[in-house]
Amino acid sequence: MNPATASGWRRTWFDIIYRHDTRPSRNFDLILVVAIIASIGVVMIDSVQHLHVAWSDGLYVIEWGFTALFTIEYLLRLAVVKRPLRYAVSIWGIIDLLSILPAYLSLFIPGAQSLLVVRALRILRVFRILKLTRYIEESGILLQSLWRSRRKILLFLFTVITITIIAGTLMYIIEGPAHGFSNIPASMYWAVVTMATVGFGDIVPQTVLGRFVTSVLILIGYSIIAVPTGIYTAELANTMRDAEMAARRDARGCPQCGLEGHEPDARHCRRCGSALPDIFNT
Repeated sequence: MNPATASGWRRTWFDIIYRHDTRPSRNFDLILVVAIIASIGVVMIDSVQHLHVAWSDGLYVIEWGFTALFTIEYLLRLAVVKRPLRYAVSIWGIIDLLSILPAYLSLFIPGAQSLLVVRALRILRVFRILKLTRYIEESGILLQSLWRSRRKILLFLFTVITITIIAGTLMYIIEGPAHGFSNIPASMYWAVVTMATVGFGDIVPQTVLGRFVTSVLILIGYSIIAVPTGIYTAELANTMRDAEMAARRDARGCPQCGLEGHEPDARHCRRCGSALPDIFNT
């Protein structure tokens, strides 16, 4: 985002709110994070019935104090940027709005104040304070790997769903409502729990054939748990290799066609064949 003006109070507050490399901006972020954590604590305390009864008035005042603070901060963020609408529809703008909206909705909708826990999302700003944004930027590699493996993962999920439907139907036929398998959806729930090796125990097969199917399903569950991990790991390795190869390319531009991104040891353009500038003299 760009500051609304080059000087004046807007520029000053823009630097404080949006920059994270000066003492005032770091102090602002630290105060904001502390206020967010404290406001979440107030919401949690207020959800405990006997504490709500004992301290309801005080908690109500404190919560509205936090709401006023976050409202002022939100309006300041809108005021100091050149394009307020762009900030308002950004992910951080939406989160900031959601952090104050429930309090005002609670005036018209009883119980809406419990939605204030969405403020926890704003603690993600701590990554900017700790200079950990490089991890957020590198998450693009993880997302790219997930996108590249989407078809294989979707095929895997379709296979799991098919196994779940077949196993649920079989158990409905074998065990029946008398043993807790009251319908096929309930039996499918049991199949998912069994393949995930969770085993809540709320639905248990009683017949010999049903236990045999359960044993087979558990073995299948152990087998398929590693499949999506392997698929994703392979794509992640390919993505990291491609990123490493791209990083090795230098930015020398061909003097004839202007193509960039040649290999460091390249002497001629891979498009037109013209001689490239010496890498040590660029």
